[in-house]
Amino acid sequence: MMSGKGTCYQPEHSTYRDRATRATIHQLTSHASINHPTYFLQSSFTPDGETLIFISYRTGSAQLFEIATYPHGQIRQLTEGPAIHPFSPAIHPDGRHVFFVRGGSIWEIRRETLEERSIIEFAGAQLGECSLGGSGEWMTAAIKQSSQHGLVAGRTDGSGWKVIPFPRTVIHPQFHPLEPEWIEFSGDPAPRIHRVRRDGTGLECLYEHGNDEFVVHETFLGRTGNLVFTVWPRALCSMDWTTREIRTITEFNAWHITPTRAGTHVLCDTNDPDVGLHLIEVKTGARRLLCLSEASSQGTQWRMSRYALAEEFMAAAAGASRDRALSWMEMPTDSVYGPQWTHPHPSFSPDEKRVAFASDRTGHTQVYVCEVP
Repeated sequence: MMSGKGTCYQPEHSTYRDRATRATIHQLTSHASINHPTYFLQSSFTPDGETLIFISYRTGSAQLFEIATYPHGQIRQLTEGPAIHPFSPAIHPDGRHVFFVRGGSIWEIRRETLEERSIIEFAGAQLGECSLGGSGEWMTAAIKQSSQHGLVAGRTDGSGWKVIPFPRTVIHPQFHPLEPEWIEFSGDPAPRIHRVRRDGTGLECLYEHGNDEFVVHETFLGRTGNLVFTVWPRALCSMDWTTREIRTITEFNAWHITPTRAGTHVLCDTNDPDVGLHLIEVKTGARRLLCLSEASSQGTQWRMSRYALAEEFMAAAAGASRDRALSWMEMPTDSVYGPQWTHPHPSFSPDEKRVAFASDRTGHTQVYVCEVP
């Protein structure tokens, strides 16, 4: 089969009814390879909701693809060559550009022409997933360069980039939705929740806790400016950005979380046990089952209620640096936190009427979309 940038493939779309809720599920890919949406902190849909961006290994390495005229359109390959970071893509608010990571560099691709542009490169580094701020003017990503950890931030036009060092692994840096001069990020392992200004000043830990409190998957509670996170595997909690007051929303094994823009509800998957994808009302903690994921959700860590120790990580990935590199991001096949493509990682469409997720229910991870009743 021919492949390469611009290659179009026949649609692989099919539908079925979820056996628990009878919701309509669209299976968008069926190739016997790994196929998954973008990471749960980013929507896989373009802002108009007409195109879904996903990652596929069907050509032998992780590359970007899209399905236009969702859900029945052809599949088009967007990138080729060196593998991209499979959980790095972020779609610009204009929908015409997608940013992604290759090794120590951040790239931009124009969907219309498939022209690529290097935004910034950090020699000898590994970058994590991209996150956009403001109206798409700013970008941040985690970095590991030699023995140095931290995050980088700068403009999407390639100017003003700065390395902000941190003494431990950094993951999931994200711009404040209302104050884009602030970046929230996770230190790995504990304590997790930190913030810093994009110029590198104002670094502080927002919540001091130990390895016995497994805080994960921190993100902003929509456009409220507050934070939401899980204390695995027992609770979903929120934090006031200003006062740092923490409130338990519900006692539940919420896992990967994605809030609505208004911050009124939180979408989540579940694990150990996997009881499906749920929508949780922030005010009351009431939850509603959307559908089953039937994903294998691998990773020994998710059967525990603390962070992985260095020894456990080393046992899972012989030869990896003892300081854990970029955590799971450099070891997608590890048995501690993954492999990540076996996790659902649900996220909303722009109108919040559809939920994209991954599942290996058929033996290979594929892209699914659930219609929200």
